[in-house]
Amino acid sequence: MQRNEKNYETIPAGSLGVISLESCRELGERVDKYLVQFRSEREHKHQNDIAFQGYHKNTYLVNCSAPRFGSGEAKGIINESVRGFDLFMMVDVTNYSLSYTVCGHENHMSPDDHYQDLKRIIAAVGGKARRITVIMPFLYESRQHKRTSRESLDCALALQELVHMGVDNIITFDAHDPRVQNAIPLNGFETVQPAYQFIKSILQEVDDLQIDSDHMMVISPDEGGTNRAVYLANVLGLDIGMFYKRRDYSKIVDGRNPIVAHEFLGSSVENKDVLIIDDMISSGDSMIDVATELKKRKARRIFVVSTFGLFTNGLEKFDKAVADGIIYKVVTTNLTYQTPELLSKPYYINCDMSKYIAYIIDTLNHDISISDLLDPYERIESLVKKYKAKK
Repeated sequence: MQRNEKNYETIPAGSLGVISLESCRELGERVDKYLVQFRSEREHKHQNDIAFQGYHKNTYLVNCSAPRFGSGEAKGIINESVRGFDLFMMVDVTNYSLSYTVCGHENHMSPDDHYQDLKRIIAAVGGKARRITVIMPFLYESRQHKRTSRESLDCALALQELVHMGVDNIITFDAHDPRVQNAIPLNGFETVQPAYQFIKSILQEVDDLQIDSDHMMVISPDEGGTNRAVYLANVLGLDIGMFYKRRDYSKIVDGRNPIVAHEFLGSSVENKDVLIIDDMISSGDSMIDVATELKKRKARRIFVVSTFGLFTNGLEKFDKAVADGIIYKVVTTNLTYQTPELLSKPYYINCDMSKYIAYIIDTLNHDISISDLLDPYERIESLVKKYKAKK
């Protein structure tokens, strides 16, 4: 269903307000522009009713800040009234580019700092909003989603804490393990897949793909991401392959058991374009190892596709992999911080998610189901048909 086919005559849940924390400022501004555009084009027969008061605005961004004292302590401030608002709070907990001063020393903001700032802004609302939805693209502590020994369950604790503070719904993208929502079973939790945006961005950049099982294949780099790869393969009508990691459980390096080898399960990849899809690129070692193994098996062009490009060890390894012909393109979204260096790389494809987030916010503000937005099957099918028709 297209956006203009939806029934937007329903009364909004409250005056729309978007709180984009500093970590998510650029993405929030892009989302705001789409919201202003959507609503300026939309005419309501009830638009003069009191229920639609403040429906058309020049901006839906709420002015807020989280200043810090010299000791590193902080506070949340909202500089305008949000009483009765339907608030959508956006935060990027992975944005390490921001910094603050602690007793004269520069300190880069960690996920913990961003999460605390989110709580400060929620506290500043003071329970006056009608509804609060947190949009946290990279779910805070989502990699610590289960116990393997005597460990903390940080993600579950964070979700429960947000709910106890008055958050009604939490929207995240491509959660590492969606089962973390079991920590808050009575509240809204959505994990959104950017599959459509991936395919759209790749098809816009590459004009000679043959999208069939004889010429393309989808690969999951580990067993945990199999569902993601299965969905994409089924939508595109491609075969799927999977790697599983053999680890040395007698050692712990950088908080995890080191990988001994990648073993492949699947049909031949010879002379096929390959999409390796995962939820995140952290150091990138696993993706490059998998791509190297696929090249040994005579794969043609390799697309590394990931929702979150963190690149914690820099881009040198990817530069070398591209130069050596191992990787063809790297595809990630703008849901997390992107360095100017990354955006300048000729092999990088940026998936802009701002319009999609604006659709979600606009729809939820009207209390309309977002089920069709969460399932992009028809949109992907239509996109691929148009692409094939152009060739």
